[in-house]
Amino acid sequence: MEQTNITPFVKQCFVTAAVGLNIVGFGCAVGFPAILLPQLKETDSSIPLTTESGSWIAAILALSMLAGNLMTPPIMDRLGRKAAHYALTVIFLISWYITIMATSVEALIIGRMMLGIAGGLLTTLRSVLIGEYTSPRNRGAFLTTVSLTQAFGIFFVHLIGSLLSWQKTALICVFFPFASLVMIMYTPESPSWLLTKGRYDECRRVFRWLRGMDEDEELEDMIKARLAFEQAIIKDHGVNWFAKLLRIVRKREFYKPIMIMIHSNIIMQFSGGTTMAAYSTVIISLLMGSNANAHFWMVFLDTQRIICNTIAVYIINRTRRRTMVLTTGVHAVASHFAIAIYVYCRIHGWEYDAIWLPALLINLQFLAVAVGTAPMPQVIGGEVFPLEYRSIGGTISLATGGGVMFLALKTFPELIDKTGLHGTYTIYGGILLVNLIIVLMLLPETMGKTLQQIEDEFRGRPLRIEELEAKQSLQSNPVEIFKRKMSERRCSSPALL
Repeated sequence: MEQTNITPFVKQCFVTAAVGLNIVGFGCAVGFPAILLPQLKETDSSIPLTTESGSWIAAILALSMLAGNLMTPPIMDRLGRKAAHYALTVIFLISWYITIMATSVEALIIGRMMLGIAGGLLTTLRSVLIGEYTSPRNRGAFLTTVSLTQAFGIFFVHLIGSLLSWQKTALICVFFPFASLVMIMYTPESPSWLLTKGRYDECRRVFRWLRGMDEDEELEDMIKARLAFEQAIIKDHGVNWFAKLLRIVRKREFYKPIMIMIHSNIIMQFSGGTTMAAYSTVIISLLMGSNANAHFWMVFLDTQRIICNTIAVYIINRTRRRTMVLTTGVHAVASHFAIAIYVYCRIHGWEYDAIWLPALLINLQFLAVAVGTAPMPQVIGGEVFPLEYRSIGGTISLATGGGVMFLALKTFPELIDKTGLHGTYTIYGGILLVNLIIVLMLLPETMGKTLQQIEDEFRGRPLRIEELEAKQSLQSNPVEIFKRKMSERRCSSPALL
């Protein structure tokens, strides 16, 4: 690649921005039903809408994300990270075009389905891209942009959609994947993928273009680890894969993290962020009354979420994981039950109708979502999975998260119709409480520990020497070997103890 005077940090910002624009676009897709559905329910709407069809429009995104999650690994492993990024961006463009031109519920569902496939590809790929393109010195800061950019996308679509029609809003949303497509043309292939294909010279050239000449130690460690990895694969070629699978699924360090992530994803999806993004105007109208400006409060809550997500980056880095899960989880449970009690009392004759009280309750709920129940599963997922099982563990985690998201979005309108807002929030509060207890029973404290220490705690004992050697030579990804080394160095540093 050509040598330029642009600093490595600026180049890393550029490649991260290419990913970030697609994440903003996906945030727009998540929040779009809150704009679309109320406009389709108006009397002069050209597309007739029922409660059932409305729930499918909102929920099909989450269901089709599962397909995207499963499609990503083979695409990015065989064709490369850049090809996978191109593919999901083009799908985003096509799906927004279908949405803009839709004249029926079926066309809207197809457009939403394709948005979900692209979103599934993106949610699997985004952290991989940012992690492999950026320096360890900046990687944490770049990875925090994932939740911030998605929250900004939800805020943006709600703001624009409260001023314009849903067709014009969708047209504006096309800008984000289009801009990302242009930027992808100027981004290189991931050096880690080039390494897995044995293209060592090209890997060195791309790595130094992205990182400069100051991080050659990481580069050479990656190459050495890859060579050892390939030799180990040749030695292990004759082992039955089914026997390997049975051996893996029985391990506590494999199934316990998956159980933690399943229940953490349930907390994340039922704590309110997902349903508020898609049904915010419905929830606000039922909670605050028909006289409240639902669009104003929708945008206000989105703004609060962005601010609180930013603050959460600072808080999470300085607070024990179990403490964060406990405090924000209890906060979410309490806010759900408080909203349920308030709505129930108002329905049954309580005449106090000052808007500050429901506004306070919904803001307290959103505070729990933004600071804890939404970002914490991502933090926990990055720490509890052993490195050699991270790929399959991450896939299972994303798949269950998408399934729970679909369930929450699909059943919400029917729950509102049958039980009211107070009944729905009571059910959600119960779900949150049960899953919070399970997570706290299973989750060890992970802050300040190396990935190996966390794995040993799940296993109940440290690895024997021969197990450790086999693990490092047979099962670890070369990039992850380096990450393990960096993690252990940081945690053994006196400045961090």
